[in-house]
Amino acid sequence: MTPINHQRGLSLLGFIFILILVLFFTYIGIKLVPIYLNHMSVVSELKAVASEPGSANKPPNTIRRELLTRLDVSYVDNVRGEHITVERGETMQLVVAYDVEQHLIANIDAVVRFRSAEPLRN
Repeated sequence: MTPINHQRGLSLLGFIFILILVLFFTYIGIKLVPIYLNHMSVVSELKAVASEPGSANKPPNTIRRELLTRLDVSYVDNVRGEHITVERGETMQLVVAYDVEQHLIANIDAVVRFRSAEPLRN
């Protein structure tokens, strides 16, 4: 048996500290991962609407309505009509820009900002 001053390993306080850190980051992940999964649905539907043939020739309100319908079917709650715009430049782009605020702990909130753009197809 080795003397106590030569033993190595993790103390109880060290283990509790590491456990608290792991639990904290797991909790943050549980709160934020669904937001990013939701955004992946938004990007998927955005690409689908923008890649439809003749989408560049449609009025912006029609494109917005089509995207909102698809997002409603996909159970996306964070995107509303005012978050969807059609930008004109060299090419027309369908843009979705929105913020998601998620309550974390006590008076601490996380704000996640998303902006996705996809060129409209002729």
